[in-house]
Amino acid sequence: MPGFIQDKLEIKFLILYIAARVEEPVPFDTILDLTLCDDAIDYFDFSDCLADLVRTEHLTVDPNGCYALTEKGRRNGAACESSLPYSIRQRCDGNLKEWNRKLRRQRQVKASTERRTNGTYTVRLSLSDDKGGVMDLKLMMVDQAQAKAVAKRFQESPEKLYGKIIQLLLTEEQ
Repeated sequence: MPGFIQDKLEIKFLILYIAARVEEPVPFDTILDLTLCDDAIDYFDFSDCLADLVRTEHLTVDPNGCYALTEKGRRNGAACESSLPYSIRQRCDGNLKEWNRKLRRQRQVKASTERRTNGTYTVRLSLSDDKGGVMDLKLMMVDQAQAKAVAKRFQESPEKLYGKIIQLLLTEEQ
């Protein structure tokens, strides 16, 4: 079944549409995944269009390989986005909503491990919301496996852990 996107110009419009709606610069693979929302788009056309948008200064690429929209890209993309089929914009908006939710979650929930000089590990767990830090906790773990397990478990359900800590701290001993 053919898609709605008919040529490379429309692929460029779609890339600009997506770049204007992601919350932070994104790597090549992410823009590719978000752009492949139409059956008519193939990898090679996408790659050519993305390179053209960088060359014409509609997008920039940072040292980490993440793409961001320039002011020129924002202006030109906004002027052309209405030419994209409505169904494609809707599909993109759904995909972008999910992607931006993941980005926010990554910014809000952090867990890291670090080896100490004595052979133990420090696990740092932090949770924040849109207003700032909610929790910043450092724990000593006896080995790397334990440290990684704690970090992984925290990332799966940080709000639950936070709630339990608060409950323990506010409950009076019997």
